[in-house]
Amino acid sequence: MTTVTGVLLQSWPDEIAHRLSPAATPPDLSLSVLGVVVLAAALAALVDPLWRVLRLGVTLVHELGHAFVGMLVGRRFTGFVLRGDMSGHAVTVGPPRGIGRLVTTWAGYPMPGVVALGLVAAASQRYAAPLLTALLVGLLITVPRVRSLLTAIVVGLTTAALGCLWWWGTAAVQAQVLIGIALILLVGGWRHLGAVASATTAGSDPAVLRQLSGIPALAWNTTFALTLGACSWVVWTLLAP
Repeated sequence: MTTVTGVLLQSWPDEIAHRLSPAATPPDLSLSVLGVVVLAAALAALVDPLWRVLRLGVTLVHELGHAFVGMLVGRRFTGFVLRGDMSGHAVTVGPPRGIGRLVTTWAGYPMPGVVALGLVAAASQRYAAPLLTALLVGLLITVPRVRSLLTAIVVGLTTAALGCLWWWGTAAVQAQVLIGIALILLVGGWRHLGAVASATTAGSDPAVLRQLSGIPALAWNTTFALTLGACSWVVWTLLAP
């Protein structure tokens, strides 16, 4: 028993180092494989019962986008909440007006597209495992800032799923799953934008941006659409055969 335990303890650093390293060869992204991934992602994002669950992941990326950009511009991230209706709230502490508040508020809706682009770029260039490591570390850092039971469940399940993929998934499976997640985020980003563009909620991001800047909400929605469109186009060029 002691010998077996010793072997396991000695092998763990090697196992972890292996999972931190880029894949030795590019993943299989043939047309047939991509077709399956695209079909699965489309079903997940467009079939309503599945979407009602998966949209929480899109909202998670949206809210953490506020938090991440807020910290980049010097604001303090103190907590966040997800709600089942695609809404959420991330709290960053800092000056109530100014460029920092503007870019922090702006970052939410484009973030699913930006993250999707990063996932596809990393997965298609052998860097799925290092990216998974970074995502897991980022999610673990958010745990003390969770402020509701639903948020804790979403963060916990997301971390567990990515952790299983990181530890047990082959390089090819990691890349293919990350590309599937990216496509769901892209579709989800457009669906979220469509929902906010057709609403007149006073507390929505475009409404808050209008209050902060005096620029109409339509203009802010246009910047969201342009950013998502650019990310979608780059993802297409990376995946197109």
